[in-house]
Amino acid sequence: MSLLDRLGLGRPDLRAWAMYDWANSAFQTTIIAAVFPIYYQKVAAADLPEALAMSRFAWATTLAILIVAIVAPILGAIADYTAIKKRLLGIFIAIGASATAAMFWIQRGDWSLALVLFVIGNIGVAGSIVFYESLLPHLVGEDQLDRVSSAGYAIGYLGGGMLLAINLLMIQKPELFGIPDAGTGTRLALASVAVWWVVFSIPLFRRVPEPAVRRELDERPGASALTGGVTRLMETLKELRRYRDAFVFLLAFLLYNDGIQTMIRMATIYGTGIGLPESAMIAALLLTQFIGVPCAFLFGMAASRTGARTGVFVGLGVYILITLLGYFMRTAAHFYALAVLVGMVQGGTQALSRSLFASMIPRHKSSEFFAFFSVFERYAGVLGPAIFAFVIERSGSGRAAILAVAVFFVVGAAILTFVNVERGRAAARAAEADLRPVS
Repeated sequence: MSLLDRLGLGRPDLRAWAMYDWANSAFQTTIIAAVFPIYYQKVAAADLPEALAMSRFAWATTLAILIVAIVAPILGAIADYTAIKKRLLGIFIAIGASATAAMFWIQRGDWSLALVLFVIGNIGVAGSIVFYESLLPHLVGEDQLDRVSSAGYAIGYLGGGMLLAINLLMIQKPELFGIPDAGTGTRLALASVAVWWVVFSIPLFRRVPEPAVRRELDERPGASALTGGVTRLMETLKELRRYRDAFVFLLAFLLYNDGIQTMIRMATIYGTGIGLPESAMIAALLLTQFIGVPCAFLFGMAASRTGARTGVFVGLGVYILITLLGYFMRTAAHFYALAVLVGMVQGGTQALSRSLFASMIPRHKSSEFFAFFSVFERYAGVLGPAIFAFVIERSGSGRAAILAVAVFFVVGAAILTFVNVERGRAAARAAEADLRPVS
């Protein structure tokens, strides 16, 4: 077995699929985690009280996630019924990249414009990921899911980290790029995400095939895309009890991913609120990205021996420690230490969650099920920032809010103990036994 095979990147289509993680991770790092939150807090919302600015940012995040959670299942069912996963992926990329490019025009006091574009960009990236992830179970068998999923996250860390490093130079050393000042450099950094996102999405559209449609024997063939998609979605909702372990996993994922997403989205806002230097926070997030590359690959390779569920448990244990340490964080050195710990487990935990779920769903309904995966993931993101905002409004400080995140990891891990992975995989394969191809 070659090195690329061991890493989950042995075929051109797998490498092209993983490159979309590279492409969209620029949004995750520069827009969600690092540059935009600080620019929003210090420039766009500079005329607002600090706590109010932080609260509005959290509520905007909640709104974006809620919108995707509502529309994703319907679009996912339509994509499975009519084989338009890649087309819908492209539409959401166009929506998100357009909003991101428009961030160049955000100036001091434009907090409402900033939040509108942030919401639209989040809708674009979150919607695109539904259809990107739904392609995974069509590319490889169960024995390779963990490696390929982890490879995607590792490549994503590398891509997101590279652009963040370039963006950091654009902001701190604008003269190297012929940029007049740091403010212009920051706005160009935000817009650069749109270019990166679109350009590095191209390999997926060129190399990864659209999965063929396969329908159940009793499914009505003549229905329109909307009617057939919605009908299939309703049937899948009724059938969820048939996939009991996949459903219980989603409940666990709903909770522990709430903690992960809240930490990703609120880290720099929290750090800004307690007075940490901007440069230290961005550098720490950059450190997280590059530590995440080898660690994500290691999680994928280890899962082939220990199982994906065990790997997720390890990640959640480290996250509990991170939230406890975060409560006592005072200095940039503390932020760096937490960044190292996050980098060690973030990509691996999320990658193994994705591959574990992919192994327990019927492949002919992958978009529907990954839409549910997205719903549970995004509703998790609704609850965390909302609680974060609520606690800040009541206490005037983010420390109590960051400590509360530990509850999500503890309860999520407890529910995960009830998931029987082998039974879940057997149910999914049984559902695939009686299918007919669609000409």
